[in-house]
Amino acid sequence: MSTAVGPSAVLAWRDYDPEACELPGMFLGELALPGPPEGESERLWQLGARRVRLPGTVDLSGTPDAARAATAVAALGLVRDLTARAVLVEWDLRLDPAAGERWRVLSHLQPPRRIEGPAGAGEALREWRRGHYLCKCLWRKGPGFVQIRDRRWGELRRFTADEPEYARAIETLAYGAPTDEVPRAVLDDFRGEDLVLDVGPLAWWLPYRISRWLQESMTI
Repeated sequence: MSTAVGPSAVLAWRDYDPEACELPGMFLGELALPGPPEGESERLWQLGARRVRLPGTVDLSGTPDAARAATAVAALGLVRDLTARAVLVEWDLRLDPAAGERWRVLSHLQPPRRIEGPAGAGEALREWRRGHYLCKCLWRKGPGFVQIRDRRWGELRRFTADEPEYARAIETLAYGAPTDEVPRAVLDDFRGEDLVLDVGPLAWWLPYRISRWLQESMTI
């Protein structure tokens, strides 16, 4: 079960374009997020949200305690799920000053408005924006297997597993979970492929799931 405690509300609009969002009837107002987290993106979509603004800053700096880690991964989960729906997400990110190039593990997500922390954060953000596209890092569940397709580092990397413990681990990690809730060997495999993000005592699943291909599948 998820330990995530995400934002209690977001601001939302019916369109992504700033000029269109100024028109009457486009602003949906402040929408509450009562949970559970796995249903929030669907509910926002059904309400008509195509542009969503998260409150505060997603803070991945330092070594977060359990409460701060849960808040961060819940917000990231919402960003990930809305990115998968091609919703424009406005959010801010704080990284550890020593994070270096680690922003790339998040580069499949909708780019944040700003990045705080590392030297060169401005250039990192510009590169993130230039290189962002949908389906950059995704996973799918087939009959008896799971597969991840990852282009965050330029080339296509595939990770395919038919052992049932991998699918169960993805479900466990989807909205953040203590690392001891997942078999160590499975978690090590995911870490080796940069498919999970460790935030304090929690591990969080990075790829988003798709329900349909946005391009012809052989090109993704």
